[in-house]
This record gives sequence, structure tokens and C-alpha cells, in this order.
Amino acid sequence: MARYRIRVGRQIGSAALVADGLHARTDGFTSLAVLLGAGGVAIGWRWADPLVGLVITVAILSVLRSAVTQVGARLMDAVDPALVDQATKALVTVEGVKEVRELRIRWIGHRLRAEADITADPSLTITQSHELAHLAEDRLLAAVRRLNAANVHVSPVGAHAQSDSIV
Repeated sequence: MARYRIRVGRQIGSAALVADGLHARTDGFTSLAVLLGAGGVAIGWRWADPLVGLVITVAILSVLRSAVTQVGARLMDAVDPALVDQATKALVTVEGVKEVRELRIRWIGHRLRAEADITADPSLTITQSHELAHLAEDRLLAAVRRLNAANVHVSPVGAHAQSDSIV
């Protein structure tokens, strides 16, 4: 059951289910260690019980550290940097995209959502920029697993550089 929970948790992007699977696996190993410790004590190895207690403590602390790291990162909307690189590469392959100025990807439940600011040729019409945004959105959705929504903003090249100087 533990392996199943871990596998399904990774497939659907559920850090909580992965943590639950790790917990279940640790419970199984802990039970086995207790049996080994009891068997060791039964044959006269007095050190078996405290040794098993230390091993179990280390196992529990290891699982706790892993679970807190995974769930804590998810709570902070952390995503793998390789995923951001993958999304950026997908956006720059869209014809008409000059640069990806900003890209944010975050978890919402078991799904990802992206917000991107891309630049394009300033001579594009509003309709062309709108179409470019939809093309970029479609490319993102196709390229990034578990991404189910993307909001793409198109800015003309140099737009923010000009507005920054007007203060």
C-alpha cells in the first residue's frame, strides 16, 4: 500500500499523499524492526532493544524531514526550477515571442497554474497580440505536465523600459 500511495501521489502531484505513503512505509519497517529487537532480546542480546529504538528514531526523523520539506515547499507554492526552465523554453519557441520577461508557476491543489509576461514586436495589432498570447498559452499547456491554466500577457518590446523612465 505504501508504494502504491507514493506512486499515485507522484503521478497526481500530491505531496500529502506521497508523505502518507512514506509514513506507511516507515510504519512497516518500524514493525519489522520491533520484531527483530524482540527476537534479539529473547536470545540474550540486551543491546538489541535500545539499538532498534535508535534505528526507529532515525527512520522516523528522516521521514519527518522529507515530509516537512515536500509539504512545506508545496505550501509556499514552490515548483521545481527545471519546470520553470521547461515552460520558458516552450514560450520562446512560439513564433513572435521575443523574450519571456516574467514567468510564475504555482500549485493550486494537484494542478499547476502559470502567469507569463512575454514581449513581442511593437508593430503587432491588438488582434495579433491577442492571438500570440493564445498561441503561447496553448504551447505552455502542451509542454508542461499538470499545467491546466495559463495567463499570458503580451507587452511590446521596450514598453517597460520607457515607462520606468517616466516617474
